[in-house]
Amino acid sequence: MAIPSTTPILAPQPYTLRVVHADQRDTWERFTASLGGHLLQSWQWGDLKAQTGWSPLRLALIEQHSQHMIATAQILRRGAPHFPLRLGHLAYLPRGPVLDWSQPALCSAFFTLLDAHLSRRGAIALRLEPDVDAESESGIRIAQQLHTLALQPTIPTQPVRSIILDLTPDETTLLAQLKEKWRYNVRLATRKGVTVRLATTRDDVRSWYTLLQTTSVRDHFGIHTLDYYLHAWNILAPQHGRLLLAEHEGQLLAGIFVSLYARQAIYLYGASSNEQRQLMPNYLLQWEAIRWAKSAGANSYDFWGIPATDHTDEAMAGVYRFKSGWGGRVIQFPGAFERIYHPLLFTLAQRFLAASATSRAKEEDRPAHHSIEQHEQ
Repeated sequence: MAIPSTTPILAPQPYTLRVVHADQRDTWERFTASLGGHLLQSWQWGDLKAQTGWSPLRLALIEQHSQHMIATAQILRRGAPHFPLRLGHLAYLPRGPVLDWSQPALCSAFFTLLDAHLSRRGAIALRLEPDVDAESESGIRIAQQLHTLALQPTIPTQPVRSIILDLTPDETTLLAQLKEKWRYNVRLATRKGVTVRLATTRDDVRSWYTLLQTTSVRDHFGIHTLDYYLHAWNILAPQHGRLLLAEHEGQLLAGIFVSLYARQAIYLYGASSNEQRQLMPNYLLQWEAIRWAKSAGANSYDFWGIPATDHTDEAMAGVYRFKSGWGGRVIQFPGAFERIYHPLLFTLAQRFLAASATSRAKEEDRPAHHSIEQHEQ
């Protein structure tokens, strides 16, 4: 895909790295989606995170002769409050970059240019988390490339494991793959009169958020503000997401936010009431989300995070049990890797972020380590 020429970042031939601006958004999205890029590398996700203090930077590797885009990276940048990014910031590349890892020369050129661009413009360090099954052939290849590129393993931000459901079988087969108790609960909810519909108004989102607050208190995890989820619904729902609501006789019992990007559906956020739980609304809700995703063209459904191990004493063991009943397979991600450009500044930044996280946790009366919503089931 050709991209309009802008001032290039200095590059060894035959590639150049360019900043992708808003007028090139459609080109970015077509390329990223065509290579199976993750939602977290979509333009919309960058817009959403911009509402919470991150500054998205979209970069594309361009083949000089054809002027075609051959790799992309959406970098989320965050610095100290009230200081410009050029004076120091952390750069985060979630579930990316989007490139052909099977080409060592391409990977080397991409990271050479990326490191030069970021370090010259105030990045203290780069952290990335590739979107690949670590045990697959591609995952092994990527691990080798990262080792060759001297990127160091670090503590991940995103879940290190998930369950992925293949949506290519027909609906009858998908239902048959559910564990017996899961099928029973789906049918029970239907018999008892639970219904599922799409959220269509901001008031629907507000009602769902009330359930999310209840879920947060019950299961002891942190959540974003209402404005964040309203932004998520506004930004993603038109093309790349749905908020599904389960109701019984007009009473809202549960709701889940499911995204759809590059033919992959992702279960992002979930909430449920303390009432009428015997009606099993979460089971019907999840099944209807799977049916919707398949009908919308998705070929996989990501349940978005399970505990790092199978131990029954894991904090999210109950979540794991629920997600394991839908017929998907467990995958392990490679984890996180980082490149530190300025070691002293990085140490100071880590101390600042740790203090900030502790302060926010005290203000919100929650543990500091809950940086990602856990899904209530």
